[in-house]
Amino acid sequence: MGKTSGRRRIAVALAAVLAVGASAVVVHRVLAPAEVSTVARDAYPAVPNRGPGVIGRLPAAPLVVDGRLRVYAAARQVYADQPADGRYRVTPFWSYRRWPAKLDGVLADGTTVVSRWSDGKLVALNARTGRVAWRADGPEQIVPPKPRRTYAATVWNPAGLHVARAADGRTVLVAVGPGQVDGYDLADGRRLWRVDRERGCYGAVGTTATGAVIAEEACAGPVTVEFLDAATGAVRTRWRPPGTSDDLSVTPVGCRSGHSGCRALRTSVPGDGSGQGWLFGAGDPVAAPALDGTDAELDGERVVSTSAGMVTARSARTGKELWRRADLGPVRIIAVEPGRVHLLTERRDLVTLDPATGAERSRFTMNIGHDGVGWQPGRAYATGGYVAVERARQRAVPDDDDQAYFLMAEPVLLAAT
Repeated sequence: MGKTSGRRRIAVALAAVLAVGASAVVVHRVLAPAEVSTVARDAYPAVPNRGPGVIGRLPAAPLVVDGRLRVYAAARQVYADQPADGRYRVTPFWSYRRWPAKLDGVLADGTTVVSRWSDGKLVALNARTGRVAWRADGPEQIVPPKPRRTYAATVWNPAGLHVARAADGRTVLVAVGPGQVDGYDLADGRRLWRVDRERGCYGAVGTTATGAVIAEEACAGPVTVEFLDAATGAVRTRWRPPGTSDDLSVTPVGCRSGHSGCRALRTSVPGDGSGQGWLFGAGDPVAAPALDGTDAELDGERVVSTSAGMVTARSARTGKELWRRADLGPVRIIAVEPGRVHLLTERRDLVTLDPATGAERSRFTMNIGHDGVGWQPGRAYATGGYVAVERARQRAVPDDDDQAYFLMAEPVLLAAT
């Protein structure tokens, strides 16, 4: 009897140990850091050829890459579908997922898609295949605002992630952290340089079309703008607008994408509702009064603005009026890309103008099916003739939660112009 009881106790103890071990294995498999890469199985799609009009509606904001793919963000995933002009979001062409890190930003340049993660990792993917091209340790992330369910800010204007064309021809990825700016060769992920300053008083806000990184510095006095060489990180020049108060903020303007490849900036101080425009050049930025209003956008050397039902283009350097359109009624500029300025009318017509002449390139109503036009625009994005815009409820305000803010489950309209 005693031997039997002893054997039972041993068996129970052994079973308990095995159960704990099995549980530990399960917990490790579920919670351990993981990376799942699902590469493309189909051929790389061709560039679509379609006329202007609304393409479709999407639940998430697309980043159009190489004119062929649409790349999206999720909490822990970056993925692509195709073709770029597909009516709906479809099964991913490729997908890359990490755990437990969260996706903080996505940037695309050519056929390279760079993702930035909450643990500081930078991961570059080949857009043609979805395969990992390189991985690198980035600076500590500046915690971005919580994204809305479309992840528009994550893919259209990623916080602290920019690219610049260096004078030697290289494309440099710029990653920003608290008091830190790092430059990487986009081709292989090799870190080229690092700038370390005090936390809370230094950071980059964008890059210029002439191969510089735009940084705000306030570690030893009033806010000063530094222009760093994209190839080396060395300070090219330091600049402050004349007569500006200490509390200065800087916004890049006329950018190729996001806040990268910009041709100007707008400075502002508290209480200044419009800001002051400045063009980049060989030396210090040059005042550009035509860019002073927040309703003014830059395309090359032309400033396009809207006011009192007018759309006007002026020379950015001289302020001379180049053309004027008074036939569109009240409109707002929602996006600008090289050679196109996209405006939205009160009737939700998307009107695309040639900024050089004011000629109309296309016009159509931003509506699909029976959705109607009872909405207001949220974030918008344009590249390669594609325009995407979030549709918010007419009475929505930025503080609303997603349910109250967005018009429907598929709030993003994608159009070709």
